[in-house]
Amino acid sequence: MTQALGSFPGGLVLSGQKKRSTQTPIRRMPLTKILVLPLQQHIGEPAVAIVEIGEKVLKGQKIAAAEGHVSVGLHAPSSGTITAVGEHPIPHPSGLSATCITIETDGEDRWIDRQVNEDISQLSSHELRQRIREAGIVGLGGAGFPSFIKLNPGIHHHVETLILNGAECEPYITCDDMIMRERAQGIMDGIEVMQLALNVKNCVIAIEDNKPEAISAMELALASRTQLKNTKVVVIPTRYPTGSEKQLIQVLTGKQVPSRGLTLDIGIVLHNVGTAYAVGRAIKHGEPLISRIVTVTGKDVKHAGNFETLFGTPIHELLAFCETKRQAEEPFIQGGPMMGYNLAGDNLPVTKTANCILVGVDDATESTTPLPCIRCGDCADACPVSLLPQQLYWHSRSKDLEKTREYNLFDCIECGCCSYVCPSQIPLVQYFRFAKTETMNQEQEQQKSDHARIRHDNRQERQERERLEKAEKQRKRKAALAASKAAKAKKEAEAAAETQTDKQET
Repeated sequence: MTQALGSFPGGLVLSGQKKRSTQTPIRRMPLTKILVLPLQQHIGEPAVAIVEIGEKVLKGQKIAAAEGHVSVGLHAPSSGTITAVGEHPIPHPSGLSATCITIETDGEDRWIDRQVNEDISQLSSHELRQRIREAGIVGLGGAGFPSFIKLNPGIHHHVETLILNGAECEPYITCDDMIMRERAQGIMDGIEVMQLALNVKNCVIAIEDNKPEAISAMELALASRTQLKNTKVVVIPTRYPTGSEKQLIQVLTGKQVPSRGLTLDIGIVLHNVGTAYAVGRAIKHGEPLISRIVTVTGKDVKHAGNFETLFGTPIHELLAFCETKRQAEEPFIQGGPMMGYNLAGDNLPVTKTANCILVGVDDATESTTPLPCIRCGDCADACPVSLLPQQLYWHSRSKDLEKTREYNLFDCIECGCCSYVCPSQIPLVQYFRFAKTETMNQEQEQQKSDHARIRHDNRQERQERERLEKAEKQRKRKAALAASKAAKAKKEAEAAAETQTDKQET
């Protein structure tokens, strides 16, 4: 029986442009001489290096430890020698550098000893989450949120359903499609682990209907797993941005995640299929997260496809391996054409969030100077979150951040639908990102100001308390001194009186 599906407002039907990168199986990117590993490859606090220059490491060895709760460790993708721990350019639209660990590989690719777990039923939820954290696993759909946190609902939430996101709705990107086609059994391993960690029986694997091979592979793999009785593959319509967390939940369940809320608030946890595969490898085979499938595609890529790539691999070597026709300073996109961002240089490493490298967009138009807004309302019609992008644009442009909050700026998922349909070619999402950044900066400044005020007030209270305590001590000392003097005077007076009496008697 076919499951009745819900929907969400807005959205777009886009040209997929996916066939170019799905004509060949997943290939392994050759080991490069140098691997550069940023300590910040996930949302939260960056990891902290625990190796030193000159130290030899093995493949899978932890080289950086988690710092704080929202953080995960980092592991050596291959064996070799640590040659640097310091600043290096990272794949970020700002073009900034960050602390990285550089490994000169030795070509031997020697693994650490790995712990295989055939029977995971003996492991507690806590043990599973800790091993997932130790393996450095983050969401591989692009966000990079530490996966162990999403597998820990806490005592205040009850999880009813685990959703595996195989929608992959953005054009050009096919890494999830290919991993479902070729490694479906590994994804099933991850589902088993996730269900055990969450103590949840129901699982839905959502795949868009433009991926028939992936659908068949996942259904065949699921049929062989008798222990996954309440797990099913659900085929959903192809529409952008169905793969976004809240929109996918609306399609599958008809439920809406509360504004600024979490999926846990409605009893749902959602993970990417690539993340599930990584979880299965970590728990059942003892392999930390050291590589991922990266789609390399675009009209300028001769041998487009999907490549299992070690983290730290220089992007220019990956592009060269695919025989990419690209000028030295020509920008390219990390991610898809809708939500990705331009990177000017290719002397940058592949990281955990690098799902796609796109060089040359087929339907790209020449960039022009934005025209004035004509108030057509197309942006509002396309918005999958039912926002009013036009109003947000005016308030973002005028830096009226209070107004952007009133219009629910932080519900924007930055999908780019509004920018895509804008006839005036206004880069709406850029304005919204700017407003979000400014708002968060203001909040941080306000927090700093509040903390400074609290510290000042506490200091004033402490000084006043110390002043009063000092005054009280002085009062007590004076009182004690006066009492002592009085007692001494009394004693001397009594002694003088006794002396006088003795004289009189004599």
